[in-house]
Amino acid sequence: MSAKTQSPALATGLKNGLFSASEARFDRWCDLGHAAEALAATAQAGKPSAEARAQIGQLLVALEPLETLHAYPGDALMAALKDLLERADFAGFSRLATRVGKALLNGTYRRSAKAWKAGEESEGESGERLLKDYFEGEDLAKPYFEVLVVSDDGTPEQVRQVRNEWRKLRRPEDPFVYELVVATSFEDAVLGAVLNPNIQAIIIQDNFRFQTRLHAPLLREYLQQHLKLDAAAVAPQDYGVTLAKAIRAFRPELDVYLVVDRGIERLASQLDSKNIRRIFYGIEDLMELHLAIFEGVNDRYDTPYFNNLKNYARKPMGTFHALPIARGKSVFKSHWIRDFGYFYGTNIFLAESSATTGGLDSLLEPTGNIKAAQEKAARAFGAQKLFFATNGTSTSNKIAVQAIVRPGDIVLVDRNCHKSHHYGLVLCGGQPLYVEAYPLMQYSMYGGVPLRTIKKTLLDLKAEGKLDRVRMLLLTNCTFDGHIYNVPRFMEEVLAIKPDIVFLWDEAWYAYSRFSPFHRRRSAMGACEALRERYASPAYREEYEAFKKKHGKLDPKNPKLLDTHLLPDPDAVKLRVYATTSTHKSLSCFRQGSYIMVNDDCWESTEATFEEAFFTHTSTSPNLQLIASLDIARRQAELEGYELVMRSIELALMLRREVNSHPLISKYFRIATNADMVPKAHRASGFEDFHAPGVSWKTMHDAWETDEFVLDPTRITLLCGTAGFDGTAFKTLLANKFDIQLNKTSRNSILLQSNINNTRSDIAYLIKVLADISRDLDRRLARDAEEKAGFDARVKSLCHDLPDLPNFSRFHDVFRGNPKSKTNEGDMRTPFFLAYDEANCEHLTLNSKDLDARVKRGDAVSANFVIPYPPGFPIMAPGQVITPEIITFMRKLDVKEIHGYHAAAGLKLLKPEVLKKQKKH
Repeated sequence: MSAKTQSPALATGLKNGLFSASEARFDRWCDLGHAAEALAATAQAGKPSAEARAQIGQLLVALEPLETLHAYPGDALMAALKDLLERADFAGFSRLATRVGKALLNGTYRRSAKAWKAGEESEGESGERLLKDYFEGEDLAKPYFEVLVVSDDGTPEQVRQVRNEWRKLRRPEDPFVYELVVATSFEDAVLGAVLNPNIQAIIIQDNFRFQTRLHAPLLREYLQQHLKLDAAAVAPQDYGVTLAKAIRAFRPELDVYLVVDRGIERLASQLDSKNIRRIFYGIEDLMELHLAIFEGVNDRYDTPYFNNLKNYARKPMGTFHALPIARGKSVFKSHWIRDFGYFYGTNIFLAESSATTGGLDSLLEPTGNIKAAQEKAARAFGAQKLFFATNGTSTSNKIAVQAIVRPGDIVLVDRNCHKSHHYGLVLCGGQPLYVEAYPLMQYSMYGGVPLRTIKKTLLDLKAEGKLDRVRMLLLTNCTFDGHIYNVPRFMEEVLAIKPDIVFLWDEAWYAYSRFSPFHRRRSAMGACEALRERYASPAYREEYEAFKKKHGKLDPKNPKLLDTHLLPDPDAVKLRVYATTSTHKSLSCFRQGSYIMVNDDCWESTEATFEEAFFTHTSTSPNLQLIASLDIARRQAELEGYELVMRSIELALMLRREVNSHPLISKYFRIATNADMVPKAHRASGFEDFHAPGVSWKTMHDAWETDEFVLDPTRITLLCGTAGFDGTAFKTLLANKFDIQLNKTSRNSILLQSNINNTRSDIAYLIKVLADISRDLDRRLARDAEEKAGFDARVKSLCHDLPDLPNFSRFHDVFRGNPKSKTNEGDMRTPFFLAYDEANCEHLTLNSKDLDARVKRGDAVSANFVIPYPPGFPIMAPGQVITPEIITFMRKLDVKEIHGYHAAAGLKLLKPEVLKKQKKH
């Protein structure tokens, strides 16, 4: 392969995403196996297929550069394959190629030494010589990973010698087994970290070149534009430190070790520890480096709480506490519920206890293994502090709100956020100021709250002298439907107006964001980390001084500020960022497992109130299995989160491509694109679709860098109204007939979510089901004109005759501090508790004339939350004035589930005389 040749496989990895490289690699090995089988079959018949041999040659050329970035199959097996092909041993070539492909697909090379050998039937003397040093007698039952060594000593013979030296360090007591991958340039090292998810540690040695010998212009452009890296601008002696920083920007979970042969003492004092775990002087002690690698990986592998719970379950235990199910004797000795025990097995009962002694620790006052587990999770997810919650993110949200918000504080909040936030504000007495998200009328859903809306609200509050009362901005990221905010941009401009505001990002659907380089930058913790580094830099101070000189003191009445990128004073800024995540929604955690993440410059003054809120809402009897799963979810995320998340994105992109390009399926179904879900006004890049012609990972990266909102590819809105199904009916059909589960619908769509649990088989099954339904529709509509007319009427109703989504109206004047204010914050707590006394309330049916008259007079005031599913947000809140638009929307709703509303009784309203009495108060 020439020095500047780029293989198709590598080109796929660079062009179409970091997401598709692994799948493309697997597919090419499978293609190689099939071509080899065809060649062997034709050779046996006496006429070797020239076409199959040419295809094999192309596939080997395509795979070669990718394989240099992976330890398996390695140069020995690749050489064995070429040797077999050259000797025209097509049967042996076929067996070996097929076995390598299966080993990659099934992961058996991680567990079986046989996968690393060519096999007696095909290796011959040459193969035996090449493979003699591979995994002789090695125990591959241990977890396997790969270590990337960056060094200019990269000839095949030198690489082989390096691997042999490292293999000699292996001992039976080693907890893991690893193999080396050698990169000979800065750019090769970046490619290895990006495209090889097996890599868990990187050893960077002195003296390597910057540029890869491969032709990789997209990679070079990425390094220059987004990591600000240019070979000409970085001194060779700084390549190692710069590479460590670049890798951290992409995969922060990896351990990086620096090996230098110069001034180690001075260099060690200057290194940023978050980029480099340890520094060594030359290769003076390979064993120490070997042990350091194990220590680093084990630090992530160790699960303090889960390990202790396993030890507890193994002990004989006398239980005299209030939990009969502990140890399982009440179950397994039962005559009637023994099947319960057999279903779950013994361990779940042996690992149950209500005690916090004996090393089990207390969730409410952790001092041992729960404390250690939370500290590890904080490190993994980029937080200063992290807390386990076992009552779901509904409870985490209430804890965070109550910890920060005081009675009378103003909270800017998206009305479409989860109901737990609304109830949390009722409990703490904070006054919500609802900011409206942009509507997607065609799908009966909302997107995100535009930055302009938030800035205008804050500037209005400042103009009225109420900015000091503003405590928090509360937004959902990403939303249920996949809208992701430009979190650093939003926080930066908000901080320019209110430098000490607290951000609470509800990231219930976003626990995986840390382990995708795309999503991380748009996450609460990732953005906070980036902004903290930005505001500490001299370059930002210069930028801010230029901004201040141009704009002076911010005048809240200046409309130009709404379209200006505002910059905060770095000396005034307090970064106070909280995030709540439903760990169970996207990581391997039991239901109701949740994390509360904290990155707060004022934590010392908040810790006591947070602790009080945590005590208020957390059960004193948390489920031990839940806590263990929160611990184990962190382990998996740190060790294989990058691979699993990238694969889930690739599966989502596969599904999008197949559905929207299929001639029959796309006739009735379509998956909403980025352009469908994010209006043009919020897409500065113009990015429309993941599969539009000419789109590459760079296109996506640029959009995620600049656009106000982007669509998470794993949140898949499947439009089913065009097939004549409303969302609820189609969800029911998929569940009852095809055993396909999902959890959200709209009037004319369903929401599918790709996560780390999905496989290509899942995607294939869903596509088959959609194709079968489409064929059935096609047949029925073609033969029955009456049914076709009914179908067209349903489609028109579902996709065109849609009710307008009502905005929040206002709180009634008696629940507002100043009814003449431009801002519409209100007291929701008072009307909420007024409604506890039925004498203060009345019910009016939805279609009654009395209700219309009250609405017209303006004294129809809701006594409670009314939340229809779908769309799942409160269209009425306690103390809210009910408008004709809200009533029209309610009357057009055809959903079965509306929380806070019972059709027979009608809407629950506060009586007019109660409102008058409140006015006097």
